[in-house]
Amino acid sequence: MPSPYRALFATPGSKGFTAAGLLGRMPLSMMGIGVVTMISQVTGRYGLAGALSATIALSAAALGPQISRLVDRYGQRRVLRPATLAALVVSAGLLLTVRLDGPDWVLFLCSAGIGCVPSVGAMTRARWAFLHRGRPELHTAYAFESVVDEICFIFGPIVSIGLSTVWFPEAGPLVAACFLAVGVFWLTSQRATEPPPHPHDEHRAGGSALRSAGLQVLVATFVATGAIFGAVDVVTVAFADEEGHKGAASLVLAVYAAGSCVAGAVFGLLRFTGAPARRWALGICAMAVSMIPLLLVGNLPFLAVALFVAGLSIAPTMITTMALVELHVPRARLTEGMTWVSTGLAVGVALGSSLSGWVIDSAGARAGYGVPVAAGAVAVAVGCLGYRRLSRPVPQRGGTHEEHSERAERPLA
Repeated sequence: MPSPYRALFATPGSKGFTAAGLLGRMPLSMMGIGVVTMISQVTGRYGLAGALSATIALSAAALGPQISRLVDRYGQRRVLRPATLAALVVSAGLLLTVRLDGPDWVLFLCSAGIGCVPSVGAMTRARWAFLHRGRPELHTAYAFESVVDEICFIFGPIVSIGLSTVWFPEAGPLVAACFLAVGVFWLTSQRATEPPPHPHDEHRAGGSALRSAGLQVLVATFVATGAIFGAVDVVTVAFADEEGHKGAASLVLAVYAAGSCVAGAVFGLLRFTGAPARRWALGICAMAVSMIPLLLVGNLPFLAVALFVAGLSIAPTMITTMALVELHVPRARLTEGMTWVSTGLAVGVALGSSLSGWVIDSAGARAGYGVPVAAGAVAVAVGCLGYRRLSRPVPQRGGTHEEHSERAERPLA
């Protein structure tokens, strides 16, 4: 492991919460694609599959920031455990409804309940910020977290799609629920690295983190970015199915995540002193441009190459995004602020997966790749319109004047 990463894990407790976080966020890449695979296997209706995946994402978008806001106030252990138990119960209901051939409305009801799954990635990033705030190690930590995200997206679809196609249709979402249970309860058992709650900072922190103009730009842009991800997942499964190799969809999506993983690992070794907003804007533009070759795909090998190249811009953009979140939201709202970014992605995934599902049903998988291309164009437009807000950091609330000045002046990764 490169020396910056080795130094990062010299911190006591870091290995434990990282391992727990890896397990706990596996459902992020397994549940949505697992539901798409499960429903398409059982009913053959990609429109329904995409709509259910979108319902899960929209529910997570609505409930996730509220759960994280409670975490900021009361602590991870007190909030995450009951939220996870609720998510596990409704996940079991979804799988039983599919197995018993229940009505569609029950499927949608259970899918909506799954939205109370906590944002485990935001929880581990908050722990890194608690341990390394204001130090160069935090950039490396955010880079490592992006690599962990991509590891989940490399292996998650492989496991989820593989289990659902080889074993039984409900196997992928079932294993995802098991990962969630083990990861969250293991993470919350580690108290030494848990960030302290801020039960009395509600007024001083100025209410919701989303009141920050900079965070609003990040969230709005990532709605469009999420649409890219959601559409690519659904269309790739359908494209592989049309090619007669549906099981290969997991491998192709793994290549997409591998590109991001490689880029994130390299990006974490670098140090930057310039404005993070400029790097963020370049990353958004690169993601949008990388979608264009997907319109030309004719076979699975070409699709895999195109998605690997497209993945190279994802992790660096996400790393810089988290640095911008830290700069634009109060310390007492950091977990909530990070979750709002995930919320923007979730909303976008919902829109992208739903829209692409209907396009596939009406015009075929190749036409579906027009959805991520259009979403990329929207992301660039929104990012450019809000660039000035991101390039001018706002004074922080919830700390001392000296802390505010130090955070506003130090360069961010």
